[in-house]
Amino acid sequence: MNSPNVLKIENDLRVLSLEELEWLLERITIQLQEKKQISDNFTAVKYMKDQLATMANDLDMQLEIAAINNELGL
Repeated sequence: MNSPNVLKIENDLRVLSLEELEWLLERITIQLQEKKQISDNFTAVKYMKDQLATMANDLDMQLEIAAINNELGL
């Protein structure tokens, strides 16, 4: 990635001490983990919605739901 912002950050990192770089690395790692978790959650929700849509369009599933509703008097 060679965006101007990233290149500026890379240049700015050169003046930081080892301790500052280690601290920053820890903070970046935490932010990455948080973003991955959010991304994983969105992926899981999308997958579940896709599966529900597939089930709702499945003729066998529709017949089964109709039979259950009939048994329950709905």
